[in-house]
Amino acid sequence: MPSIWSVLALFALTSSAAADDSLVPRRLKPIPFIESAVHSLLTEFVHYPAYHGPTGTATAATKSRPTVSATPTPASYWLEQINHQGISAFNPDKGYQVFRNVKDFGAKGDGVTDDTAAINLAVSSGNRCAPGSCQSTTITPAIVYFPAGTYLISSSIIDYYYTQIIGNPNSLPVLKATPGFTGFGLIDGDQYQPGGVLAYGATNVFYRQIRNLIFDLTSIPSSSTATGVHWPTSQATSLQNVIFKMSDAPGTQHTGLFIESGSGGFMTDIIFYGGLQGALFANQQFTMRNMTFYNAVTAMNIVFDWGWTFKSIAINNCSVGVDMSSGGPTAQSVGSVTFIDSSITNTPIGFKTAHDATSQPPTAGSLILENVQLSNVPVAVQGPGGTTNLAGTTSTTTVAGYGQGHSYTPNGPINFQGTITPFSRPGSLVSGGKFYERSKPQYATTPVSQFSSTRSGGAKGDGATDDTAALQRIILFAAFTGKVVFFDAGTYKVTRTLYIPQNSKLVGESYSVIMSSGNFFANINFPQPVVRVGLPGESGTIEWSDMIVSTQGAQAGAILIEWNLASDGTPSGMWDVHTRIGGFEGSNLQVSQCPTTPTVSTPPAPIKSSCIAAYLSMHVTKTATNVYLENVWLWTADHDLDDPSSTQITVYTGRGLYIESLAGTIWLVGTAVEHHSKYQYQLANTKNVFMGQIQTETAYYQPNPNATVPFPAVAALNDPTFTAPPGNATGNATVNSADGWGLRVLNSQSILVYGAGLYSFFDNYSTTCSNAGGGETCQTAIFDLQGSLRNVDVYNLNTIGATSMINRNGVSLASYADNINVFPDTIALFRND
Repeated sequence: MPSIWSVLALFALTSSAAADDSLVPRRLKPIPFIESAVHSLLTEFVHYPAYHGPTGTATAATKSRPTVSATPTPASYWLEQINHQGISAFNPDKGYQVFRNVKDFGAKGDGVTDDTAAINLAVSSGNRCAPGSCQSTTITPAIVYFPAGTYLISSSIIDYYYTQIIGNPNSLPVLKATPGFTGFGLIDGDQYQPGGVLAYGATNVFYRQIRNLIFDLTSIPSSSTATGVHWPTSQATSLQNVIFKMSDAPGTQHTGLFIESGSGGFMTDIIFYGGLQGALFANQQFTMRNMTFYNAVTAMNIVFDWGWTFKSIAINNCSVGVDMSSGGPTAQSVGSVTFIDSSITNTPIGFKTAHDATSQPPTAGSLILENVQLSNVPVAVQGPGGTTNLAGTTSTTTVAGYGQGHSYTPNGPINFQGTITPFSRPGSLVSGGKFYERSKPQYATTPVSQFSSTRSGGAKGDGATDDTAALQRIILFAAFTGKVVFFDAGTYKVTRTLYIPQNSKLVGESYSVIMSSGNFFANINFPQPVVRVGLPGESGTIEWSDMIVSTQGAQAGAILIEWNLASDGTPSGMWDVHTRIGGFEGSNLQVSQCPTTPTVSTPPAPIKSSCIAAYLSMHVTKTATNVYLENVWLWTADHDLDDPSSTQITVYTGRGLYIESLAGTIWLVGTAVEHHSKYQYQLANTKNVFMGQIQTETAYYQPNPNATVPFPAVAALNDPTFTAPPGNATGNATVNSADGWGLRVLNSQSILVYGAGLYSFFDNYSTTCSNAGGGETCQTAIFDLQGSLRNVDVYNLNTIGATSMINRNGVSLASYADNINVFPDTIALFRND
């Protein structure tokens, strides 16, 4: 059997078999001072990935649990009924099948027939990107669809790259394991290969989903270390509307969800019944909301993280709610947890931590609780050795605010542990006593007649035909008639701005792509939106889900998404809509066109103009308001997804997400912005913004060239100017002072950040600057506050590679050296005023 380290690959240290930094994107390093603790801790979990069959006999559930109502006659679902004519535009196989109904591949769903082989055939057919033979690709997307039924499986369903696994939301299909089931998960999202390495580098597993399924492990003996879903994963991935059924018999060893690596990620609307642990987590960062646990020994066991944000969690009848004590007080391996708008009921210990005033690393185990209801929870937060950090109650109470870690208010650090005053929440961001939230619409009850297909309407989606006019006609007519636009799978080339009016509903198929091309978007001095949501002054609502906006070739003036719409009442939303700039087949921005040039100084060498790929990823303009973004990744590619070695590339995009809404009222839930030149997130002259576990990466090529090149500063956009040396210089001559900001806030109020990971791993493609213990010398500063600010507050700020963690008006407020964590540096609580 492979070693614990190789089997569990906890830190995703080498996300592919390659060892050269130039070939391994998003590469991370070991963390020596907690490695031994992690080895020791994970010995109890070695049997999960190596699960080869049952031990003992099945034991029925012993505790009462809510029932999942059955639908006697399964209701139809439009996705099953609509004519599927989606294509993969750049796949040489023009007959490639995107949509796959498992019953078309022989699955019965009758609860009697073993459907394993048929389902795996549905996933794998078509020369797809198989685990162990392919790292990633964009040309073999697939939807694997499950009609209502019970699908008996005897071994794991092996997930492939770029796959959406979707069931009928009107009657959730059941994947039911046989008593003799073998494998790591009913669905194995990243299959271990010989030698104990994950098939896909977990920090590069993008563009996949599982939704609308029940995972039933109850026929597997409770003494067996069986798993529901194995899900090492990264950005642009999600689980939604799934249920895990496990044994809750004494001694149960079942686990619902097992995540031991990656850089996530988002999930929502999940129910766990039973298990030794509902879920085991070890991943860099995640946003999770609306998750419910019943009758587990431990609801959530967090073995390793940098930053994790939980919202709307309900924990019921467990022994421990959240165990984040791994490594113990001398070698903690959990960085930070933010837990809000949630409840814990009939559970002796709410949170189990290893943090106290002397624990190591000093800021590890940072914890924030806000608006957490307790009912019969005697110990709210337990510290090392069974001490009580926060007493609970045998009755009911609400924890308005609690924290442990380092605080800056705004000066610090102060090592604190105890109750805190919660952030002041603007009423416009709140619904029912919690921050507003809304799950991705799936149109479960909308008849298929109410969908308007883009390909049926005359668009081609072949990546070559100019689809601008056809798409515009389809979108306008659908908005006028109240229909949902269904973007059949494909790549839709547009050569002019595509306008989305109020009352629009757009949904993609396996991440349908809108791709800009041509001279209209190529002028850096006259930028144009690729997709314009509403006109300035327009009001109404739109819904947009499961799509990608991209560019092709030199598009120096392309604003991928411009959002002008003001929504009254119900917020407008984007769910699982991403920007992808470069690094894919058909983009003309791959390794052959845009290779890295770390040995060539730029300037004086000129920028390769054909690789200036976009002006701005997303602009929320002054007139926009009431906007909800969930699981949105705005990505300038750092590597070529269709290159067999995932080779790094150099592609230039000016700006990431720019919000200047005057009225504000914006929710960013599980969003990430990466590899833009001047900044990743910038908020200027705005207010009332909720940001839940935002995540950034600085462009890998910087400072060669630095953030002033190739996009000139535009005062009207409040661009940073990067004067040299800046007022925030640290005096460390080895630190670059002109890398893009991770987060920048100017002249704004009520900006509430519930978890942030601002990362700078590289200096001209070298990771030496971010090595553990290396002094965080990738860039001078990463979080910038400017001008008049009020109620700009942050929980669990995690930074990597930046000497200064927070700067205000050119002055450093916090040094990394005072806030060391497991790999990032962490401030649990920051208040600007």
